[in-house]
Amino acid sequence: MPLPELDENARRQALDKAGHARRVRADLKRQLKAGEIDFKEVLRRADNDEVVGKTKVSAVLESLPRVGKVRARKLMDRLEISPSRRLRGLGANQRAKLLDQFSTQRS
Repeated sequence: MPLPELDENARRQALDKAGHARRVRADLKRQLKAGEIDFKEVLRRADNDEVVGKTKVSAVLESLPRVGKVRARKLMDRLEISPSRRLRGLGANQRAKLLDQFSTQRS
């Protein structure tokens, strides 16, 4: 199925929306890396913010202090979370296990 043709105004709106989403995700990851927010706050935002909810779990985990790509991938494998899973798509058990994993990191 071909993509719909967009007029100039619709194209500009789509680009603005995409740019906004990238800025929100970048700011979220920066706050996580700096320790300004914790994983629990990210999950709370995912319930209320469409952009945060559509962020991949792997990207968020990799932004946590002392967690890189390898540790994030191993953790997701152990908790049986798909690499393509988005924050809003996490099940209750997956959320609980992730919260348990990262609740002791911030004191």
